[in-house]
Amino acid sequence: MTTTAENRQTPSHTPTRTHTHTHDHAPEHTPRMHMAKLAPEVYKAVLALEIASRKGLEPSLVELVKIRASQINHCAFCLDMHTKDAIAAGESVERIVLLDAWEESRHFYTEKELAAIEFTEAVTVLTDGFVPDEVYEKAAAHFEERELAQLIAVIATINVWNRIGVTTRMVPGHYKPGMYKA
Repeated sequence: MTTTAENRQTPSHTPTRTHTHTHDHAPEHTPRMHMAKLAPEVYKAVLALEIASRKGLEPSLVELVKIRASQINHCAFCLDMHTKDAIAAGESVERIVLLDAWEESRHFYTEKELAAIEFTEAVTVLTDGFVPDEVYEKAAAHFEERELAQLIAVIATINVWNRIGVTTRMVPGHYKPGMYKA
């Protein structure tokens, strides 16, 4: 994901939504602030972390991790982005929809993906006190040490994006797949 910081937060195109019903929708909220404009060096640093964190990991796995963390953190902007990117990259709608209930739909995912999803939850929800040893060990059994370090970085990075997106009220619905890629 390479972009100018401003573009990620301020879409320059007309919103396009595909709704199959004719009901009136609630009005779209406006962002509280444009972080990229107000703290550009911080925003660029997070963007650099984003790019570095993905190296050496399967893109489909990265998208599943980003979607799961964004579900937990209720970041609509990131859910909009990463579900669209995942679908554009060939991920099935079924696996994306069932990700929020992965424990009951384990047969849709590989053991490696399941370890990454469970690890994502443990790293994202630190209010439980810590990342349990058994969750860490399960992830370590499926990822080489360097990959595991990258996975930790991906999870940490999406949590940063989620916190920026939710706090600044970034507006979902305008993202198009690959919009921020060079």
